[in-house]
Amino acid sequence: MKVVLASDHAGFEIKEKVKDYLMDKNIEVLDVGAFSEESVDYPVFAFKAGEAINQHKADYAIIFCGTGEGISIAINKVKGIRCGVAYDDEVTRLLREHNNANAVAFGARFMKEEDILRRIDIFLNTEFLGGRHQKRLDLISDYEK
Repeated sequence: MKVVLASDHAGFEIKEKVKDYLMDKNIEVLDVGAFSEESVDYPVFAFKAGEAINQHKADYAIIFCGTGEGISIAINKVKGIRCGVAYDDEVTRLLREHNNANAVAFGARFMKEEDILRRIDIFLNTEFLGGRHQKRLDLISDYEK
C-alpha cells in the first residue's frame, strides 16, 4: 500500500506525525507538501495528492488543513477522487464501505492526534462493500464524464 500525504500550513505538524506513524507500519508514503508552517494555498497540495492517485503513484490520499473542509473540497475537483472529512469513527468507516473513498481529510485545528491516527487505521483497513453502493458511484462517475 502506498499513501500520498498533503497539507497546508495548518496541517503541516500533524502531517509529519502521520508520516512517521505510517512509515512505522511499513506503509510507503509520498509527501507532496506543504513542507513547513509557512502560509500556503491548500488547493495546490490537494491537486497534487489527487493527481498522485490518478497517476497510480499512490492508492490513497490522507490530507490535512485547519478544518479538513477546504482541502477536501479542492481534492474532490480532481476527476475520480472521492474524499470526505473523517470527523467521526463511524463516518470514517462509511467513507470506505459505502463511498469507496480514495482520500480522507482531517481538520488539524479541530481534531485530536489520537483520533486522527485511529481514523486513519479505520480508513485504511475498511473494505468497500460494493453492491447497491457501486450503482451510486457509477452515477457519480458518469456525471464526471
